[in-house]
Amino acid sequence: MSSASSSVRRIAATVLAAGAIVSAAALPAAAHDGDRHNQQRPRVEISRVQADSPGRDDRSHRSLNAEWVEITNTTRNPISLRGWTLRDSDGNRYRFDNVRIGGRATIRIHTGNGHDTRTDLFQDRRDYVWDNRSDTATLRDDRGHTVDTESWGRRHH
Repeated sequence: MSSASSSVRRIAATVLAAGAIVSAAALPAAAHDGDRHNQQRPRVEISRVQADSPGRDDRSHRSLNAEWVEITNTTRNPISLRGWTLRDSDGNRYRFDNVRIGGRATIRIHTGNGHDTRTDLFQDRRDYVWDNRSDTATLRDDRGHTVDTESWGRRHH
């Protein structure tokens, strides 16, 4: 009888262990505690921000274009950004028009004026967007879902 009861205990332990594994696997992949490192890596992400253009903030063409946000496609395939938006915490918004970002490619969105290329886009603004001390850049897809955020300074959202 003791061999039968030990077999039952082994089976019960196996069933409980399998249940724990299945439960852990069923947790939503997007669940997080606000720590970006625990999240699944987005397909498109804000990879770098230069909020404080080098030199004097004199609103010159050169100074405005030295303020930028880089966005990287982390996948192998091109992705259309048509209808996506990039916003700051004050509500300034840049809307991507007919933009396609190549696989494993990075594009830089400059604040000032210029001619859009495959790697550089321009917001055509005459004033700075990104706060030097603290701000949040938010990238949203064409459905308004937040894809990625990047914050700096003390005023994190």
